[in-house]
Amino acid sequence: MQDMKTHLEKLRADAAECALIRDLATDPAKRELFTRLAEHLAILAGEVEAALAASVDGKKSA
Repeated sequence: MQDMKTHLEKLRADAAECALIRDLATDPAKRELFTRLAEHLAILAGEVEAALAASVDGKKSA
């Protein structure tokens, strides 16, 4: 479980870093790339968070 939490925090940090790079980029193609990366990482973080919540819920009802 702690491993998943660590991965979740890493995904969130990576998404934030991509958003920062996007905001600093002057090249439109790089902006688009880092926008897509930030969005994708945020989605992945949401999926890991949902898996963690399901795992916790499953343990409560067991």
